[in-house]
Amino acid sequence: MREEVIAASGRPVSGAVADPVEAAEESNLRPRRLAEFVGQAQLKEHLSIVLEAARRRGQAVDHLLFAGPPGLGKTTMAGIVATEMGAGLRITSGPALVRAGDLAAILTDLAEGDVLFIDEIHRLGRAVEEIMYPAMEDFALDIVLGKGPAARSIRLDLPRFTLVGATTRTGLITGPLRDRFGFVARLDYYEPEELDAIIRRSARILGVSLEGDAAIEIAGRSRGTPRIANRLLKRVRDYAEVRADGHVTRDLARQGLAVFGVDGLGLDKVDRAILDALCARFGGGPVGLSTLAVSVGEETDTVEDVYEPFLMQLGLLMRTPRGRVATPAAWRHLGLEPPVTGAPPLPFD
Repeated sequence: MREEVIAASGRPVSGAVADPVEAAEESNLRPRRLAEFVGQAQLKEHLSIVLEAARRRGQAVDHLLFAGPPGLGKTTMAGIVATEMGAGLRITSGPALVRAGDLAAILTDLAEGDVLFIDEIHRLGRAVEEIMYPAMEDFALDIVLGKGPAARSIRLDLPRFTLVGATTRTGLITGPLRDRFGFVARLDYYEPEELDAIIRRSARILGVSLEGDAAIEIAGRSRGTPRIANRLLKRVRDYAEVRADGHVTRDLARQGLAVFGVDGLGLDKVDRAILDALCARFGGGPVGLSTLAVSVGEETDTVEDVYEPFLMQLGLLMRTPRGRVATPAAWRHLGLEPPVTGAPPLPFD
């Protein structure tokens, strides 16, 4: 089971990290305080009220659930909650908690006021989720000792802790679990101006010499996601250091992003492969999801959850009852002429 303990300062104090250098760099880019967090203005306002009220009462914060696409700052928010409350942070994930004993071991090791962050909480097993109910509501852990007629149940008291859950699939969280969270929020995609501010901040932390126009260029190709913005910034930094003097201009940013296969809309190689399959091989569709996934060599879940949402957001792809359909904008983006048909557009699901 992979887990990591992080102190209020945000530094790991135990646990293994696969790539210490990359992990340390990523950790340094994460905001520590709510005031440092860029974007999500409504969520920040609501969370600031919740945190301040808990501080004034001298209590742990209510359990929090953050939902939204990957890379928008759910893990960062969990770290901010711990830092703002001066508490420790324990990180794990739903798939890592295979047995009820895995969760029990973590819960009994928490200190008063600690924050337990469970990523992809919708993937918790049923047995683990059942243990979570009394732990969240009564701060107690029910353990069964023995088997058969001699079995008996004992209840262990737990310190008052805060559970922060993160999910990319809100609909897969069971009702009983979702109802036990005192605060539920959804993180939205970021505006280019917000990503511009994030990239400038990251550039200062990483020591990248970056012109303002270059930051705007990177922000416009970041798919509304801070994680992608930071990743593109690092790749442009690498390109500038190897192919130039390290100073990132707008033209250099464009060249670097082109080398790494990111076009003007932020589409990567797989995005364009999906559109090319729809338009060039299947005449614009409709095409079934499994057929489309096989044609680009990806899993159906990956296509549906990772690539399609952004393509739909840009108006390049439609989901219809008969399958996926490329829009005229998709044809034009590939430099192709959209077919002329007299049929009305197919309705959305």
